[in-house]
Amino acid sequence: MAGLTIFVTILDYVIPAGGARKYGASKWGVAGAMTGMLIGLFMFPPWGMIMGSFIGAFAGELLARKEGKKALRAGYGVFVGIMVGTGLKLAFSGTILFFYIKEMF
Repeated sequence: MAGLTIFVTILDYVIPAGGARKYGASKWGVAGAMTGMLIGLFMFPPWGMIMGSFIGAFAGELLARKEGKKALRAGYGVFVGIMVGTGLKLAFSGTILFFYIKEMF
């Protein structure tokens, strides 16, 4: 379980970058998303992590000289990735809780 927990935690940070990449983000957008996520994590957790990664992806795409619509699309990809990662983590937490309660009774 510890190994799976570490794996899911790592995925929780990697999936938003994958979502940005799927929605057309450049390397600048992915780097901005990861930087924004880390900054937001320490500034206003947990909402800062979501907003920071969105703003970071958007800013990274603007730095890569993409137009506003494409930059927003990359930010949306990050948001979708965060939601998928959060769903994965919640599902895994529910599975751990199930086995814990099962062992108790």
